[in-house]
Amino acid sequence: MKIPNLSRARPRDSKPDFARPGSALVLVTIALLILAVLGVGVLTAAYGTRLAAIQAKTEAVAMLAAEAGYEKAIFWMSQQEDMFSALQQGADGLAETIEFPTGYCDYDIRLYSFVGSRPVYKIVSSGHSGRFSRTVDVFVMQAVSGWDMGMCRVPLGPTTTSPVYFADGEIIDVPLHINKLDDNPDQRDIYTMDDPLFLQNVAIGESRYTDRDYDKYRNAMGLFEAGICFDQPDSRILDEDSVQSKITRFKTSTKSEFTFKPVASAPIPASYRQPTVQLEFFVENDVGKVRITNNCTVYGYKRSGANNTLDYKIQPGHDGQKYETYYIYSYHFMPKNAEQQGYRFTKRIDETYVSQSFGGVKSEPGGQIFVDGNVVIGGDRFDYNGDQVVKGKITVTATGNIWIADSIMVDGSHDAAGKPTMDNTNVLGLIAQGVIKVVDPGMSGYGDDDKNHYPDQAGDLTDFEYVPVGRQDTGGQWVGQGKKKVWQPAQDYDRHLPDPMIVEAAITVGGGGWGAENVECNGYGNRKELDGNPDRLIVRGSITEAVRGVVGLIDKDGFIKQYYLDARLLEGILPGDVWLRGKFIPAPAGWHDYRTAN
Repeated sequence: MKIPNLSRARPRDSKPDFARPGSALVLVTIALLILAVLGVGVLTAAYGTRLAAIQAKTEAVAMLAAEAGYEKAIFWMSQQEDMFSALQQGADGLAETIEFPTGYCDYDIRLYSFVGSRPVYKIVSSGHSGRFSRTVDVFVMQAVSGWDMGMCRVPLGPTTTSPVYFADGEIIDVPLHINKLDDNPDQRDIYTMDDPLFLQNVAIGESRYTDRDYDKYRNAMGLFEAGICFDQPDSRILDEDSVQSKITRFKTSTKSEFTFKPVASAPIPASYRQPTVQLEFFVENDVGKVRITNNCTVYGYKRSGANNTLDYKIQPGHDGQKYETYYIYSYHFMPKNAEQQGYRFTKRIDETYVSQSFGGVKSEPGGQIFVDGNVVIGGDRFDYNGDQVVKGKITVTATGNIWIADSIMVDGSHDAAGKPTMDNTNVLGLIAQGVIKVVDPGMSGYGDDDKNHYPDQAGDLTDFEYVPVGRQDTGGQWVGQGKKKVWQPAQDYDRHLPDPMIVEAAITVGGGGWGAENVECNGYGNRKELDGNPDRLIVRGSITEAVRGVVGLIDKDGFIKQYYLDARLLEGILPGDVWLRGKFIPAPAGWHDYRTAN
């Protein structure tokens, strides 16, 4: 049987399936679909990238806005006469909103806490852009130096000053800050001879370069081993309104029983009378005490004429640009029976303690004494080892001068170099709107042929008692000069300060410089040294002065200075601090930034 052929022959004109009509359309459709999917994917990816870029940009704008608010807050703080008072008074600028083309920020400033005795402020600034917000919150503190100067120059006349040089061999182991001088022609504002050594950071208000890009410091950079910073905000020590604001705050926070306005009533020529409170610090039965004598009368002396004296202070009302001679300390009287009249009394230092508070934040307690007049610190003991010892925390503020006639040391432990140790809690602050000077209690013995400087008749001093300060004082007497008689406080003219003369304190001088009175100038002065050689003046503390004060003249008279930073003072002496630096800095680990929800 023949098996039939079941297969069919393909017609000659037959074509493959994919070549038939309509199949190309299917392929195109598939291709377009694939391309469409790819296109959508590319567009989606591009959109996502663009969106991410926009979001990143918007978030960056929010962050920059937050930082701009912080910078504005810091700048505003630097412009305040007294930041603490600005907070207490709710000053405009503590909170503000700033608009930008693509966003805005709002910030506020508040007092956060105290570190030791140092105020810590908190700035919270939130930046906003689109739907993004970023927040910066920073804990900041006012910058503090160990030695601040309004200018590194000493007054020589009503409108003239002279540079004070750091000399070869001097070691300055203290953070230093010097305000911008704005001199013309523009010179360096720190003056050096040869190779003094600066072991801690130096901050300068001026630029390193002149307007013509000349490097003023190119030959001096090697002196600053710990670095030097330029264009730093000035200290406000030359700003009279700022100093006054802080003094007023101090006065209003002092207990009324420790606020004094002495009356100078001793019958000496009116122009020589300087109303004064005398303070004597001592320790009794392990308790810090202060003996206060109100209504003392300092018999002052003023040397007139340019180039005759180095005893100048700033003339009020001239922004530190004019100077005047002032009545320097000679000796003083107190009313007789001062204790019975209530003018002379002794208090425990902790009885002067007060605290300041704001917004629920309270300071550590500290002692305050306020004197609307002058202050003399010193006693009449021959042995200085037990005299003028401060146990406790206390700040003394005077609207006039503070005259130091004894060594002053704080009680408690000291290290091998003589500085108070970091765990020593005893601190003294001295603040004056006039000058703070070491005085020579033997000043009154000077003059032609060792005669008294004071030719004017003192009058009847029956109701007043001479107050001796310094060593080797033997009492007073009347001395005849022609037809007049004057009171000369001691037969022994050789009353001396100790050598070394030691002052352990935070010193703030609003009306001039820290230094020594009665230092020789053109034959005048010749301050008595203990053994004929220049004595040593040792400061263990900190210094803020409007201008430089004279401490000594090289190889002539006065003191050889030895200054050491007491690092404890960088935490302040509350509640009486007079912070004057115009710079605020973040506290260690005090910066935080983060996203916030809109």
